[in-house]
Amino acid sequence: MLSELERVRPQVVLIEGPSDADALLPLVADPELVPPVALLAYDPARPRVSAFWPFAAFSPEWQALRWAAEHGVPARFCDLPSGAFLAPDDEPPQLGARRDRRMREDPIGLLSEAAGYDDPERWWDDVIESRLDGQPPFAALTEAMAELRAHTPPDPHQRREDRREAFMRQTLRQALKEVNGPVAVVCGAWHAPALAGKLPPATADAAVLRGMPKIKTKLAWVPWTHGRLATASGYGAGVTSPGWYHHLFTAGDHVVTRWLTAVAGVLRAHDLPVSSAHVIEAVRLAEALATLRGRPLAGLAEVTEATQAVLCEGDATAVGYVQRELVVGEQLGAVPPDAPAVPLEVDLRAQAKTLRLKIDPLDKPVTLDLRKEFDRAKSVLLHRLAGLGIDWGSEREDEVRGTGTFRETWTLRWRPELAVAIVDAAQWGTTVAAAATARAIDTARTADDLRTVTATVEQVLLAELGDALPAVVPPLEAKAALDLDAVRLMAAVPALVRAVRYGDVRGTDTAALSAVVDALVLRICAGLPAAVASLSDDAAAQLRAELDAVHLALALHERAAGGPLSRARWVEALTAVAGRRDVHGLVAGRVVRLLVDGGVLPRDEAARRFAAHLSVGVTPADQAAWAEGFLSGSGLLLVHDRPLLGVLDGWVSGLSDDAFLVALPVLRRAFGDFSTAERANLADQLRHLSGESAPPVEDDPVDAARAAGVLRTVAFLLGGGP
Repeated sequence: MLSELERVRPQVVLIEGPSDADALLPLVADPELVPPVALLAYDPARPRVSAFWPFAAFSPEWQALRWAAEHGVPARFCDLPSGAFLAPDDEPPQLGARRDRRMREDPIGLLSEAAGYDDPERWWDDVIESRLDGQPPFAALTEAMAELRAHTPPDPHQRREDRREAFMRQTLRQALKEVNGPVAVVCGAWHAPALAGKLPPATADAAVLRGMPKIKTKLAWVPWTHGRLATASGYGAGVTSPGWYHHLFTAGDHVVTRWLTAVAGVLRAHDLPVSSAHVIEAVRLAEALATLRGRPLAGLAEVTEATQAVLCEGDATAVGYVQRELVVGEQLGAVPPDAPAVPLEVDLRAQAKTLRLKIDPLDKPVTLDLRKEFDRAKSVLLHRLAGLGIDWGSEREDEVRGTGTFRETWTLRWRPELAVAIVDAAQWGTTVAAAATARAIDTARTADDLRTVTATVEQVLLAELGDALPAVVPPLEAKAALDLDAVRLMAAVPALVRAVRYGDVRGTDTAALSAVVDALVLRICAGLPAAVASLSDDAAAQLRAELDAVHLALALHERAAGGPLSRARWVEALTAVAGRRDVHGLVAGRVVRLLVDGGVLPRDEAARRFAAHLSVGVTPADQAAWAEGFLSGSGLLLVHDRPLLGVLDGWVSGLSDDAFLVALPVLRRAFGDFSTAERANLADQLRHLSGESAPPVEDDPVDAARAAGVLRTVAFLLGGGP
């Protein structure tokens, strides 16, 4: 295409893209605007209503823009303005329109198939990029597209396509009036027949454009990535190998040699032995394959085959590294710091630079020690961004919550879509701190449930939003006072306890939150007797999870905030539940286990209750549920309590075939929670149980008066008379 521009020397270059983005074109000449980049258009009133127009270094549109900038030739976008793209469609889908749109969406694929190619990019490379006859292919390509368009069924949204091409023709007419010379149009091949040759009357195009819906939008350049350009990402106009095409347009000379040298670097980074001799032989093989196939230059297919045969020694896994990291790649573009951007983004990037947090499209683990001021500042920024829905970092909860309050582990990955999230969050403020504060206050005030408010309070403390804390505590207290569901109240306690602990680390006064925790526990204990009655299996599983979370949280609360009274009340409530016989087995078993682990119930009492609930008077399903509730979590109790293990072993050994089938799934779930070491120790203990009998079960004292009635009834049934 560049050679054609040099030959034609147009006076104006028109580019397929939103026409209202012309004001951003001067930045193309700025060396700090580095592709891949994209034009972002969004509705200021609804920032999530947005669209992207991506450009890579090898994109024909970008090459044309760069050529125009270097030669001082005016360049313009010629497609519909972005407000027309984002406006609600005023056209109902045409009835009878086919949904098979391959002719319109993949015309190059159809042409490559007609030419006997199984790879459209290979066909394009042979016919367009690597032609040796010196003849421009554009006339033939336009003719082929015209033939495809003539046989294409109606598009469900044909009116918008007609408007796009009408607008392009109007822009072309205007350009032809302004200059006395050729005008070049760089657009998708599908639109070429609509713009080539003699243009139809302007009045017809004006009629098509009349009444077109349009909204007010704003535009900006944003960084993009090669991964988002790949067709695998869902970008309709993408390519399967952006990294390869970027190399073709930037390598200059010795394309194959430089590529295979980069391949060797990727493989060495994965500890695979690749020498210079490997690279030399791979270059020779790739060039030989190209010669045998009549190609002027080795393409991606040839260098990939050479890579697999020579550098990877046939290992498909190693080839996958090259495909992922080099053929596609994750190169991130750059935008000049003085380019138009929302103030929130300017503040975010400034803070990231100060804190040395690199904006990178690859996953990067970051471990923070909150006792260090610099790491703590990073944590605050990441938590504030998370509260705004800008998910640059994701906290790895599995490594954080169990290791204390001084360490956080994050995984950072910058994605182009975060540009929309930033614009969306800009409605809350011009700085990260102000926006996070405003959104947290609004979320707490408008939340419909207690769980949302407690999560917001925790976020406020983690993000050190001191101005927001006085505003979010009253909604928390109000929601907690009005909520009568003990299970929902239980769900709020762990987040509040974490907030108190993290507040202590950051030096925040959390006395008000600690008081809320104590009040919630009091209400939970009062409502727990009703909450544990008449539970379905699913409800029992949910309640068991909440019991575990609250039990652990209150243990932490007792140490962090001096809350022994709440802990004592909670233990009293659990003890009352453990003495009831109308509780679902899953919950009853779990309550007993919590009391045993807390030292409230002695182990011999646990063994007695375990044996009682596994006796013949209980159905197999209830036996299995109680056993699952008691056993799940940790196997150390069974490892160190041989009598209890003997009860379990005797019960399992005595199950009938049908009862064993009922108990097997729940036992598998329970033992699946144990660590490998715990399972190995249990197996060893079971081997030493041979010959030992289970401890006798001590029944509850018999009420003689109540038993007399039972005996009389049994005697009557046996024919002994009343």
